[in-house]
Amino acid sequence: MRVTVVGSGDAFGSGGRFQTCLAVAPDPAEPPHVLVDCGATSLTAMRQQGIETNDIDTALVTHLHGDHFGGLPFLVLDGQFRRRTRDLTVVGPPGTGDRLTRAMEALFPGSSGVRRRFDVHVVEHADRCPRELGPLRAIPFEVRHASGAPAYALRVEGPSGAMAYSGDTEWTDALLDAADGVGLFLCEGYSPRPIRWHLDLDTLARHRDRFTCRRLLLTHLSPAALAEDLSGWDVAHDGLRVEL
Repeated sequence: MRVTVVGSGDAFGSGGRFQTCLAVAPDPAEPPHVLVDCGATSLTAMRQQGIETNDIDTALVTHLHGDHFGGLPFLVLDGQFRRRTRDLTVVGPPGTGDRLTRAMEALFPGSSGVRRRFDVHVVEHADRCPRELGPLRAIPFEVRHASGAPAYALRVEGPSGAMAYSGDTEWTDALLDAADGVGLFLCEGYSPRPIRWHLDLDTLARHRDRFTCRRLLLTHLSPAALAEDLSGWDVAHDGLRVEL
């Protein structure tokens, strides 16, 4: 498995980073075909990093905020105008289908009803219920982040390893389950100090020894977190590739 950190930033591009997006390939020799989140800047980031968007057949969404979800209308329309033929599956929280339709209509009126050469299938997460994605398997773990629908951490397992991503959340022991034994855990480190609905570095440090993952990689850092001394942490950056 290869994980590419397409975007490691927060909602506001702090530190010049793209919004949240991870690209997962089941085999390092293959191109990525699964996204974990697709923020509004994700197509630009994928173009910059040489990732072919028409190879993406599944987008897993942690929650329905724009910096994690807002790139999906552009992904769909990019496929339409570039003659995509393979279907796209979006797996997200309850209400994802309605939110995607409304987002497309807000951005490009009339776009949600256009006939395309491919279909967009929307399915919903169910807490801790696995979903098979070819050689990969995705498992959602409900976490604590207000976004108008349930929010989830995601675990993705493949033939050669497993990764997990916290999404946005304040502390919950569900993160320990999502990251149990994985080779890579991408974890929000949004703030230096406690803040509602997000993970902070102080709280994360208190629980750090409870994690059984082999590597914990901070992502989604705010300006305040980026200004901290992060020498004791492993920090993601845009374009980082990790093989598991």
